Amino acid sequence: MDALTLLLTRQSCPRLQAPAPNEAQLKIILDAAARVPDHGGLAPWEFIIATGEGLNRLADIFVAAATADGADEGFINKAAGMPLRAPMVITVVAKTKDHPKVPELEQQLAAGCAVMAMQQAAFAQGLGGIWRTGTFAFDSTVNTALGLDGSDQIVGFLYLGTPVVEAPLKATKEGSAFARYL
Repeated sequence: MDALTLLLTRQSCPRLQAPAPNEAQLKIILDAAARVPDHGGLAPWEFIIATGEGLNRLADIFVAAATADGADEGFINKAAGMPLRAPMVITVVAKTKDHPKVPELEQQLAAGCAVMAMQQAAFAQGLGGIWRTGTFAFDSTVNTALGLDGSDQIVGFLYLGTPVVEAPLKATKEGSAFARYL
């Protein structure tokens, strides 16, 4: 797939099934993430990969977080199934560092770019993916269970797998509708 086709046709795929990316595909996905703009070469990210039993562990973390937050039984049951929506979930964490020239926001944006690059790399290889956040991206119980520091910020959960169905192409948005000249 050429780069412009990828950029103009990429879309989220919420219905995913096995197989997950294989080892070679995952290497490309992770390598693409490491190539995003990164002022100062700080690599302000971490990728926590869950497959197989790891998905069950992530589900347990979500259930513990929902329970600690006093969620109702319906949401707790939903939380238990969230990681099982795909055969692989990559939790992308912005691991910011104090730096005199690279503010925290810029480092978080770099981690966000990494998520986008991973999703595009998956799409380019015929896989599907969807970038989700939600309340668990900002939950201290989740952060603690994943071994994150106080300054770390989950920027997304990237669900990856094989599309269940071919999603219809979304309507095209004209980028010029959002632009203005100064």
